[in-house]
Amino acid sequence: MDQVLNISLLSIFIPTFILVSATPGMCMTLSLTLGMTIGVKRTLWMMSGELVGVALVSVAAVIGVASVMLNYPQLYLVLKYCGGAYLCYLGIQLLRSRGKMAIQEDDESDGSHLGRTELAMQGFVTAIANPKGWAFMVSLLPPFIDTSLPLPAQLSLLVLLILFIEFCCLLLYAGGGVTMRRFLQQSGNVRKMNGIAGLLMIFVGLWLATG
Repeated sequence: MDQVLNISLLSIFIPTFILVSATPGMCMTLSLTLGMTIGVKRTLWMMSGELVGVALVSVAAVIGVASVMLNYPQLYLVLKYCGGAYLCYLGIQLLRSRGKMAIQEDDESDGSHLGRTELAMQGFVTAIANPKGWAFMVSLLPPFIDTSLPLPAQLSLLVLLILFIEFCCLLLYAGGGVTMRRFLQQSGNVRKMNGIAGLLMIFVGLWLATG
């Protein structure tokens, strides 16, 4: 069986991407916020969109599309600003304890009224409209490609590893949000919980728009 990956590079690649993915960032903060407000189960829809976006950015970083995106930022400026503005809007609604994501005093629902497509688009836009994500993939991913090995199979396996690591980290952050929600609910501080989630959502929106 032909070798697909360089084992030496892979031994460095895995811990590097675990460290990078586990570091608090835009997508992880969004996962924490949604985990707090709508639960892990519903947050999986946001994760699906985010993972699709990460996969596209990863592949583009290797084949060169990312260089075009970075040289012509106007191609995604509208997406970036609109996405950031929408997340800020959701954050303001949470601060006012209004909207689909707000947790009510007598509301024990899992947020099932929040659209799956809406959640997936939140994750997708956050992933692909993040200039730091593009810059990171452009600078870090290509060095782990062994030019002496077939590119398609090699890139496919590396992207699958990235997605698996990213998904595990998203789950950890979403679970942390659920833990925070339970703690605040026990104290009866539902309004405070909405306020914390709202500030986090606004933070992600501003980060996305100005990053």
